[in-house]
Amino acid sequence: MFHSYLGEIAALVTAICWTITAVAFESAGKRVGSISVNLIRLVMALFLISIFNLFTRGLLLPMDASSSTWFWLFISGTIGFVIGDLFLFQAFVLIGSRLSMLIMSAVPPITAITGFIMMGERISWLGITGMVLTVSGIALVILTRNPDSDMVGFSYPVKGIIYAFIGALGQAFGLVFSKFGMGSYNPFAATQIRIIAAIIGFTLVITITKKWRSVYLAMIDTEALKYISVGSLFGPFIGVSLGLLAVQHAPTGIVSTITSITPILIIPMSIFIFKEKVFLREIIGAIITLGGVSLLFIK
Repeated sequence: MFHSYLGEIAALVTAICWTITAVAFESAGKRVGSISVNLIRLVMALFLISIFNLFTRGLLLPMDASSSTWFWLFISGTIGFVIGDLFLFQAFVLIGSRLSMLIMSAVPPITAITGFIMMGERISWLGITGMVLTVSGIALVILTRNPDSDMVGFSYPVKGIIYAFIGALGQAFGLVFSKFGMGSYNPFAATQIRIIAAIIGFTLVITITKKWRSVYLAMIDTEALKYISVGSLFGPFIGVSLGLLAVQHAPTGIVSTITSITPILIIPMSIFIFKEKVFLREIIGAIITLGGVSLLFIK
């Protein structure tokens, strides 16, 4: 029975991992900057997953992967980790992990639309209703009415909201390309390829933007390193690998739905760790969003 629901269980644990890693990386990013956090956590994750693969597969690096697997997973890592996480982590700094992860709930609708365009996957009327609910739930949280002018505006910094949406786009397209490239290949080795691609990508970004001093300062900040270590363990190592394991054993839509409970899970952590004030409409918006995501993939 456990094996029958392996994908769903892996997706649930992935959601818990995303909650932990989002809070950890928000704390680190506010101390040392998002770009530094990205590179350091990827190097840490590569070390962890390489040792894991050495003991479980007998291979330190994924040298048994085909050229096609390398190609698609390399693209997936570049889009999902470099582009997606570059903007997502900056959103953590600007608007916090709680709101950023709520906006990331747009990943399943984006994934569904991408599947419809690229692979001709069908979207039911319930799915369309789910998309509307998902967007409505997010809008309830990020939009507010000015009582003086009756104009609707954003209740959080616009740049942070845009960055979070770009992060969602990166994650959605990264997931699609992962599905293309992985097939039946080992999910931990597949994650290793994606991480290698991301390290190369962030190395180029940091070199072009001349941010190496920021990386050095981050590496000597013991408090930041503590948060990055926790985030690296639960994020690009355990979380991403279990996410790939989940899509290997369950439909992508179901996996996306289950992992989308992160905005709900993160609310208590935001209250008790960051001492944030959470408004009722934000809780209602998160629940509506989760309900919309759930409807999206009902057949």
